[in-house]
Amino acid sequence: MPHNQSHPLRTLLIFLYDLLAVVLAWCGAMLLRFNFDWPAQLNVEIVLGLMVLVPVQLVTCQAVGLYRGMWAFASLPDLRRLLRAVLVSFIAMLLYALLVRRGQAIPRSIVVLYPMLLLGIMAGGRIAWRMWREARQQRRRSGDRRARRPVVVVGAGRAGALLLHQLAGSPTWAVVALVDDDRNKWGLELSGVRVAGGRAHLPALLRQHGARDVILAVPSSSTEDVRKVSEIALEAGARLTTVPSLAELLTGRVAINAMRPVRIQDLLGRDAVQLDVAPIQAMLAGRRVLVTGAGGSIGGELCRQLARFGARSLVLADAGEFALYGIQQWFAELYPEVSVTPLTLDVKDAAAMQAAFARWRPHLVFHAAAYKHVPLMEVHNSWAALRNNAWGTLVAARCARDCGAERFVLISTDKAVNPTNVMGASKRLAEMLCEELAARSPGPGAPRTLMQIVRFGNVLGSTGSVIPKFEQQIRQGGPVTVTHPEITRFFMSIPEAAQLVLQAAAMGRGGELFVLDMGEPVKIVDLARRMIELAGFTPDEIAITYTGLRPGEKLYEEVLADGEKVCRTPHPKLHIARPDPVPAGLLAEAEAWLAHWGPRSDAEVRAQLQRWVAGYQPAAAPGPDADTPLPAVQLPEEARSSGVFPGPHSI
Repeated sequence: MPHNQSHPLRTLLIFLYDLLAVVLAWCGAMLLRFNFDWPAQLNVEIVLGLMVLVPVQLVTCQAVGLYRGMWAFASLPDLRRLLRAVLVSFIAMLLYALLVRRGQAIPRSIVVLYPMLLLGIMAGGRIAWRMWREARQQRRRSGDRRARRPVVVVGAGRAGALLLHQLAGSPTWAVVALVDDDRNKWGLELSGVRVAGGRAHLPALLRQHGARDVILAVPSSSTEDVRKVSEIALEAGARLTTVPSLAELLTGRVAINAMRPVRIQDLLGRDAVQLDVAPIQAMLAGRRVLVTGAGGSIGGELCRQLARFGARSLVLADAGEFALYGIQQWFAELYPEVSVTPLTLDVKDAAAMQAAFARWRPHLVFHAAAYKHVPLMEVHNSWAALRNNAWGTLVAARCARDCGAERFVLISTDKAVNPTNVMGASKRLAEMLCEELAARSPGPGAPRTLMQIVRFGNVLGSTGSVIPKFEQQIRQGGPVTVTHPEITRFFMSIPEAAQLVLQAAAMGRGGELFVLDMGEPVKIVDLARRMIELAGFTPDEIAITYTGLRPGEKLYEEVLADGEKVCRTPHPKLHIARPDPVPAGLLAEAEAWLAHWGPRSDAEVRAQLQRWVAGYQPAAAPGPDADTPLPAVQLPEEARSSGVFPGPHSI
């Protein structure tokens, strides 16, 4: 007897229906065979057959799990169970016809008629019940159709079909039309909704149905496709919503109906990176990896990608307590199997860094810790920027080499190219220090650490980027502030940047300066206008104002410095730059100057950077106090003498 605690009566009725189906199919086959003239001469055989087939049906239906499915949602898995049940019943009937012959033989045509009728009756009942239920729900929904918002769905593929099925009972949405650029689908229907044309027909369909909403139901859409649909929808005065991406759906953590508004990241982002996964996994398999700046945007995403590609354990180093806590909790929730060690560590603290490297002995080091905010680092904070970005890199790189790490990867920036600000110049100096370290021999018998540099531009949604600022200004009703009408920037997504860093690291043989393909630059004012439109406003409702370039800010960013040459790699989005040779003696001179305990003025920092970094042209420092150094602090002799790398260091 089938068991269903939730609906025992309903399950009993279904069970009795299936037993009745055996009787109807068996007797019906006899009637069809004898032209609806009952064969009284076969009464004994008919009764004996039922005595065999009914118990077999009882056991088989329960064994194949036929009563686990609900009739209201009968589907292909239920049909497969039905086929198995009918197959067993057919075999039982065949054995009976062959082995148990009393009186007249069972006609051979019954062997074909019985299973066909049995399948038709069992499947037909379920389909009829589902059709009746859906028709009743459709009548109920048609009564409140006016209360739901009409929406046009873009995409008549599998995702569109799933979405329509899930929206069928929605109290909010009423799908009035489908559009798809595949002309073979035009005029066809999905769940009763007609494919009315392609994307070009979208404005007319929106007007026809009075719809103000569009759902993009193509999880594998390229960025260009999303951009085109967005432009059509916005020009028609409609709001565009999208389903989760294919990558999000594959994680299993989101459903197809977990819709969200299209974000500016969807329009600026680029197509998924095609990675050569094998060398990345080989580089990371069984390795302990240390990431500095692990709580930041790039550092945090690097940690996530490292876990994805099989790193054995991660040492997360960051000077910010809250940022470090956040990435630690992310791993505890989503990757509990990865060994994670969080360290509150300042990369400028050479003694603490040496102790950490000696304790954990990382095989690979990704150095993402940096001060990145250009205007903030330009005035009053130049010394802090130089110490953190250049000295911190030197400390981390030397610690990696001293502990025998296999690779050290510096995360750099396109602002290091022909820099006009302290932040960019300090990152270029960091690159140069790594280049000189990479060129030096570690000494006889010492393991060689491969030093690599990866340079790229702005990432979407990173800490301090312009997008969160614009979003906040739009929420507050404006105005949206742009520094200059002609200012442009390169953009890439954080996951893309992190994945390409790993690809470059696996590809490098030491000493390379990798440059990522950043695509086409974007005008910031166009970015602001599009974000205003995506929020449902017009530039007349939320104004855009220009505030002037900030200290150290450039109108445009460059990927290569003047005179730098580039060569291709096997990966289309990775190139290797050939910078000018590092001046002889730079490492010793820079180390001695950067090891200074006390503060230095902005003017001193700029002057020294001009000596070291070719192409650095500092902007004028605004403000009367910009070049006034902070008062020097006198440290006790024991404190000054206890520092690691207190002066020129022998290589």
